[in-house]
Amino acid sequence: MQRFLKWFAVLTTIGMLFVLLGGALVTKTESGAGCGDSWPLCHGELVPSNITPELIIELSHRVVSGVVGILVLTLSVWTYKAIGHIREVKFLSILSFSFLLLQGLIGAAAVVWGQSDAVLALHFGISLISFASVLLLTLLIFEFDRKLKVDSIVLDKKMRFHIIGISIYCYIVVYSGALVRHKGASLACTSWPNCHPNQYGLPLTSFEWIQMGHRLAAGLIFIWILVALRYAFKKYKNQPIILWSWIICGILVTLQVISGATIVFTNLNLYIALAHALFISCLFGVLSYLILIVSRTKNISSTSEINRKDTNNDSPIVP
Repeated sequence: MQRFLKWFAVLTTIGMLFVLLGGALVTKTESGAGCGDSWPLCHGELVPSNITPELIIELSHRVVSGVVGILVLTLSVWTYKAIGHIREVKFLSILSFSFLLLQGLIGAAAVVWGQSDAVLALHFGISLISFASVLLLTLLIFEFDRKLKVDSIVLDKKMRFHIIGISIYCYIVVYSGALVRHKGASLACTSWPNCHPNQYGLPLTSFEWIQMGHRLAAGLIFIWILVALRYAFKKYKNQPIILWSWIICGILVTLQVISGATIVFTNLNLYIALAHALFISCLFGVLSYLILIVSRTKNISSTSEINRKDTNNDSPIVP
């Protein structure tokens, strides 16, 4: 039974990624009105008579979201019955399904009544929280079988600050990126890293401000993650879960920056844009796992205690 639960959890996690990428695809192709102002039907029809590319994209996103919603609900109930004694399971089960449902309701309201760009930008962020919750449920299922000694990890105040601070700030970066898409400001700037060739002053239009604001936010999280990664290499070499989590974060944020720049150079290439959304989703997922570790580990005041813990620990932690 546990083996089937693992496969089902992986399938659901992948499904949530498709929901995220589907939403990004709808926004980037401006297919949100592909089904008119009808929901859940398209143009008031169960089987649409006038098929357009925008309709196919929008309807496909609705179908995938509906199917994955059933998967998430099933996983939530199944996981609770299987390992409900783990304290985080109940919270994550409720969070994953409720935020996916909220994401669907916001999407439906946008179709029927319309929404401001600022509210629509929350759509991706809400889906991201649902994805992170499903990912954490999946990791807890695998952790339960492998018996990882996560509870034996110790973190000093500085590492806790990096984990919590970067995780919160990452969500702000996600929102700013979603706002760029919904405002139609993706190509407001024709160059990178400056807005236009040979232009080094302040942005001139609101769209340029939105675009450059997002770039600044992305640049800061890139630097912050590199600082945290350097600290992990310095102080947490003997705790592979922490070290490798930051290594993965460093790789993902680098790919995020590269893909963001490539979007400009390729004039908003669709595949690069979807990869951009994928990298930030995976980054937020890894950061969410670090948050989970923070909630379950001991707090220490100095890194000397980490070294003592490693010396006295007879059962090394393996990733």
